[in-house]
Amino acid sequence: MTSPSPARHDTVIVDVDGTLADSTYHHALAWARAFARVDLHPPLWRIHRTIGMGGDKLVAEVAGEDVEREHGDTLREAWEEEYDELLPEVGLLPGARELVLALVGRGLTVTLATSGKERFTQHVLGQLDLPEGTLAARTSSDEVEQSKPAPDLLARSLEESGGTSALVVGDTTYDVAAAARLGMPCVAVRTGGFGDQELLDAGAAAVVDTPADLLDEDWGRLLTVQPPG
Repeated sequence: MTSPSPARHDTVIVDVDGTLADSTYHHALAWARAFARVDLHPPLWRIHRTIGMGGDKLVAEVAGEDVEREHGDTLREAWEEEYDELLPEVGLLPGARELVLALVGRGLTVTLATSGKERFTQHVLGQLDLPEGTLAARTSSDEVEQSKPAPDLLARSLEESGGTSALVVGDTTYDVAAAARLGMPCVAVRTGGFGDQELLDAGAAAVVDTPADLLDEDWGRLLTVQPPG
Protein backbone atom coordinates (compact mmCIF):
# COMPACT_ATOMS: atom_id res chain seq x y z
CA MET A 1 0.00 0.00 0.00
CA THR A 2 1.36 3.41 -0.93
CA SER A 3 1.34 6.09 1.74
CA PRO A 4 -0.88 9.10 1.09
CA SER A 5 0.71 12.23 -0.33
CA PRO A 6 1.24 14.95 2.28
CA ALA A 7 -1.33 17.75 2.29
CA ARG A 8 -0.44 20.80 0.22
CA HIS A 9 -0.42 24.22 1.83
CA ASP A 10 -2.69 26.60 -0.07
CA THR A 11 -1.57 29.82 1.61
CA VAL A 12 1.76 31.60 2.11
CA ILE A 13 1.99 34.08 4.99
CA VAL A 14 4.84 36.52 4.41
CA ASP A 15 6.45 38.66 7.09
CA VAL A 16 7.26 42.26 6.08
CA ASP A 17 10.15 43.80 8.04
CA GLY A 18 13.41 41.99 7.39
CA THR A 19 11.73 39.64 4.92
CA LEU A 20 10.40 41.89 2.16
CA ALA A 21 11.80 45.19 3.44
CA ASP A 22 15.47 45.75 4.30
CA SER A 23 14.51 47.37 7.59
CA THR A 24 15.92 45.23 10.40
CA TYR A 25 18.89 47.43 11.18
CA HIS A 26 16.87 50.63 10.78
CA HIS A 27 14.54 49.31 13.49
CA ALA A 28 17.48 48.42 15.72
CA LEU A 29 18.94 51.91 15.33
CA ALA A 30 15.56 53.55 16.00
CA TRP A 31 15.18 51.54 19.21
CA ALA A 32 18.73 52.42 20.30
CA ARG A 33 17.96 56.11 19.84
CA ALA A 34 14.69 55.68 21.72
CA PHE A 35 16.46 54.07 24.69
CA ALA A 36 19.05 56.86 24.65
CA ARG A 37 16.24 59.39 25.18
CA VAL A 38 15.72 57.95 28.68
CA ASP A 39 19.48 57.66 29.23
CA LEU A 40 19.62 53.92 28.60
CA HIS A 41 22.28 52.53 26.28
CA PRO A 42 21.88 48.77 25.73
CA PRO A 43 24.37 47.33 23.23
CA LEU A 44 23.04 47.53 19.69
CA TRP A 45 23.59 43.81 19.15
CA ARG A 46 21.21 43.06 22.02
CA ILE A 47 18.53 45.24 20.46
CA HIS A 48 19.08 43.61 17.08
CA ARG A 49 18.48 40.18 18.58
CA THR A 50 14.97 41.24 19.58
CA ILE A 51 13.92 42.77 16.25
CA GLY A 52 11.05 40.62 15.05
CA MET A 53 9.30 40.69 18.40
CA GLY A 54 6.44 43.09 18.85
CA GLY A 55 7.18 46.34 20.67
CA ASP A 56 5.01 45.14 23.54
CA LYS A 57 7.66 42.51 24.33
CA LEU A 58 10.86 44.14 23.11
CA VAL A 59 11.48 46.66 25.88
CA ALA A 60 11.38 44.10 28.69
CA GLU A 61 13.45 41.64 26.64
CA VAL A 62 16.17 44.24 26.08
CA ALA A 63 16.19 46.14 29.37
CA GLY A 64 14.05 44.27 31.89
CA GLU A 65 10.60 44.48 33.41
CA ASP A 66 11.40 47.53 35.55
CA VAL A 67 12.25 49.56 32.46
CA GLU A 68 9.07 48.33 30.78
CA ARG A 69 6.97 49.46 33.74
CA GLU A 70 8.66 52.85 34.01
CA HIS A 71 9.34 53.74 30.38
CA GLY A 72 7.61 51.21 28.11
CA ASP A 73 5.02 53.47 26.49
CA THR A 74 7.47 56.37 26.27
CA LEU A 75 10.03 54.17 24.55
CA ARG A 76 7.51 52.85 22.02
CA GLU A 77 6.44 56.38 21.14
CA ALA A 78 10.08 57.43 20.81
CA TRP A 79 10.84 54.43 18.60
CA GLU A 80 8.02 55.44 16.22
CA GLU A 81 9.40 58.96 15.98
CA GLU A 82 12.95 57.76 15.39
CA TYR A 83 11.90 55.18 12.80
CA ASP A 84 9.86 57.83 11.01
CA GLU A 85 13.11 59.71 10.47
CA LEU A 86 14.76 56.62 8.97
CA LEU A 87 11.81 55.47 6.88
CA PRO A 88 12.89 57.20 3.63
CA GLU A 89 16.04 55.03 3.70
CA VAL A 90 14.10 51.75 3.91
CA GLY A 91 13.85 49.84 0.64
CA LEU A 92 12.87 46.41 -0.60
CA LEU A 93 15.09 43.37 -0.43
CA PRO A 94 16.10 41.71 -3.72
CA GLY A 95 13.24 39.72 -5.20
CA ALA A 96 10.60 40.92 -2.73
CA ARG A 97 8.01 41.98 -5.31
CA GLU A 98 8.87 39.15 -7.68
CA LEU A 99 8.39 36.55 -4.93
CA VAL A 100 4.90 37.74 -4.04
CA LEU A 101 3.84 37.78 -7.69
CA ALA A 102 5.41 34.36 -8.34
CA LEU A 103 3.53 32.80 -5.43
CA VAL A 104 0.23 34.23 -6.63
CA GLY A 105 1.12 32.99 -10.11
CA ARG A 106 1.32 29.47 -8.66
CA GLY A 107 -2.28 29.78 -7.59
CA LEU A 108 -1.44 30.34 -3.94
CA THR A 109 -3.19 32.68 -1.54
CA VAL A 110 -0.67 35.25 -0.26
CA THR A 111 -1.13 37.36 2.84
CA LEU A 112 1.18 39.68 4.76
CA ALA A 113 1.56 39.51 8.54
CA THR A 114 3.50 42.26 10.28
CA SER A 115 4.31 43.46 13.78
CA GLY A 116 4.90 46.94 12.35
CA LYS A 117 2.74 50.02 12.46
CA GLU A 118 0.30 50.65 9.63
CA ARG A 119 2.01 53.71 8.18
CA PHE A 120 5.34 51.88 8.08
CA THR A 121 3.72 48.95 6.29
CA GLN A 122 2.15 51.35 3.82
CA HIS A 123 5.63 52.58 2.92
CA VAL A 124 6.63 49.03 1.99
CA LEU A 125 3.39 48.38 0.12
CA GLY A 126 3.98 51.50 -1.94
CA GLN A 127 7.38 50.18 -2.96
CA LEU A 128 6.00 46.72 -3.73
CA ASP A 129 3.44 48.35 -6.04
CA LEU A 130 1.39 45.18 -6.31
CA PRO A 131 -1.62 44.97 -8.64
CA GLU A 132 -4.94 45.38 -6.87
CA GLY A 133 -6.19 42.10 -5.46
CA THR A 134 -2.75 40.45 -5.28
CA LEU A 135 -2.90 40.06 -1.51
CA ALA A 136 -5.73 38.11 0.07
CA ALA A 137 -5.25 39.87 3.39
CA ARG A 138 -2.89 41.98 5.44
CA THR A 139 -2.74 41.51 9.21
CA SER A 140 -0.93 43.59 11.83
CA SER A 141 -0.16 43.02 15.49
CA ASP A 142 -2.67 45.78 16.34
CA GLU A 143 -5.39 43.23 15.52
CA VAL A 144 -4.28 40.54 17.97
CA GLU A 145 -3.74 40.16 21.70
CA GLN A 146 -0.08 39.14 21.60
CA SER A 147 2.69 39.78 19.08
CA LYS A 148 5.39 37.34 17.93
CA PRO A 149 6.75 34.96 19.07
CA ALA A 150 3.14 34.26 20.14
CA PRO A 151 1.24 32.68 17.22
CA ASP A 152 -1.77 35.05 17.34
CA LEU A 153 -0.72 37.13 14.35
CA LEU A 154 -0.24 34.13 12.06
CA ALA A 155 -3.49 32.51 13.17
CA ARG A 156 -5.39 35.71 12.42
CA SER A 157 -3.63 36.06 9.07
CA LEU A 158 -4.64 32.57 7.95
CA GLU A 159 -8.21 33.17 9.09
CA GLU A 160 -8.45 36.47 7.20
CA SER A 161 -6.95 34.94 4.06
CA GLY A 162 -9.61 32.24 3.89
CA GLY A 163 -6.92 29.59 3.46
CA THR A 164 -6.82 26.20 5.14
CA SER A 165 -3.10 25.50 5.61
CA ALA A 166 -0.15 27.88 5.46
CA LEU A 167 3.58 28.06 4.92
CA VAL A 168 5.28 31.07 6.53
CA VAL A 169 8.16 33.09 5.07
CA GLY A 170 10.06 35.02 7.74
CA ASP A 171 13.48 36.18 8.82
CA THR A 172 13.79 35.50 12.55
CA THR A 173 13.61 32.67 15.04
CA TYR A 174 10.47 34.39 16.34
CA ASP A 175 8.76 33.80 12.99
CA VAL A 176 9.81 30.15 13.03
CA ALA A 177 8.65 29.66 16.62
CA ALA A 178 5.29 31.35 16.06
CA ALA A 179 4.67 29.24 12.96
CA ALA A 180 5.63 26.00 14.72
CA ARG A 181 3.12 26.66 17.50
CA LEU A 182 0.39 26.52 14.87
CA GLY A 183 1.82 23.53 13.04
CA MET A 184 2.99 25.73 10.16
CA PRO A 185 6.39 25.27 8.51
CA CYS A 186 8.54 28.37 8.05
CA VAL A 187 11.07 29.20 5.35
CA ALA A 188 13.64 31.73 6.56
CA VAL A 189 15.69 34.39 4.81
CA ARG A 190 19.02 35.47 6.31
CA THR A 191 18.19 39.15 5.92
CA GLY A 192 17.09 39.45 9.55
CA GLY A 193 20.64 38.79 10.65
CA PHE A 194 20.03 35.41 12.31
CA GLY A 195 22.45 32.57 11.61
CA ASP A 196 21.63 29.47 9.58
CA GLN A 197 22.05 27.05 12.46
CA GLU A 198 19.85 28.91 14.91
CA LEU A 199 17.11 29.24 12.28
CA LEU A 200 17.36 25.54 11.48
CA ASP A 201 17.49 24.62 15.17
CA ALA A 202 14.31 26.65 15.67
CA GLY A 203 12.70 24.50 12.97
CA ALA A 204 13.06 26.41 9.70
CA ALA A 205 12.28 24.22 6.69
CA ALA A 206 14.88 26.02 4.57
CA VAL A 207 17.20 29.02 4.85
CA VAL A 208 18.17 31.26 1.92
CA ASP A 209 19.88 34.62 1.50
CA THR A 210 17.07 36.82 0.15
CA PRO A 211 13.54 36.62 -1.28
CA ALA A 212 15.15 36.41 -4.73
CA ASP A 213 16.67 33.04 -3.82
CA LEU A 214 13.23 31.66 -3.04
CA LEU A 215 12.22 32.11 -6.67
CA ASP A 216 14.38 29.09 -7.56
CA GLU A 217 13.39 26.92 -4.59
CA ASP A 218 11.48 23.66 -5.03
CA TRP A 219 8.02 24.94 -4.14
CA GLY A 220 6.50 21.55 -4.87
CA ARG A 221 8.46 20.29 -1.88
CA LEU A 222 8.06 23.37 0.31
CA LEU A 223 4.29 23.37 -0.08
CA THR A 224 4.07 19.89 1.41
CA VAL A 225 6.75 20.16 4.11
CA GLN A 226 5.60 19.94 7.72
CA PRO A 227 7.24 21.55 10.77
CA PRO A 228 9.29 19.38 13.14
CA GLY A 229 7.16 17.32 15.51
